Amino acid sequence: MRIVGGDNKGRALTAPSGTSTRPTSDRTRQAIFDMLAHAPWYGQEELEKASVLDCYAGTGALGLEALSRGAEKAAFIERDRSALSALRINLDICKARDRSRVLSCSVTHPPKATEPYTLVFLDPPYGKGLVESGLRALARNGWLAQGALIVAETGATEEFTPIMPPSEHFMPTLTPEILCERRFGAAKVTIWKHSSTFP
Repeated sequence: MRIVGGDNKGRALTAPSGTSTRPTSDRTRQAIFDMLAHAPWYGQEELEKASVLDCYAGTGALGLEALSRGAEKAAFIERDRSALSALRINLDICKARDRSRVLSCSVTHPPKATEPYTLVFLDPPYGKGLVESGLRALARNGWLAQGALIVAETGATEEFTPIMPPSEHFMPTLTPEILCERRFGAAKVTIWKHSSTFP
């Protein structure tokens, strides 16, 4: 597993042993960042001024890839101890400590944010509804900037609609426009923009 583009291109990243962490493949990361750099709804200039939130961060590969390609700063949310250890090693490998913040907590129970983030990656364990529940928690606690770009990775066959279900506290919302949806083997990447009405 390596950084595939930018200032740290080619740097090898470490990953924890076992199967509890499933890093996004180099091929999928390359495709995601190619899309972000060239899409009419985003572009390299947006990436270079982005504040990045890497949720269910694991090794931190997505956030570190963004920093390598010019993003201003990144925060990483992860609670698995082995993954956190690998993440901190990778921050040192990429010399990214001064532009990074690591939070050891659950994405579904985050602390109140000190600032909102403009580019948000979510790559949770597949099939558990953690994109939706994570986004609701992040929105409630101020982590998502208005218009933030959301990049979610789920299982390729996983039914997923980026909409907040109705509850006693929230009315149903319209499904946001999907900017991009692509499959990469066992994975599916869905991209859309956050608005104050969602989640």
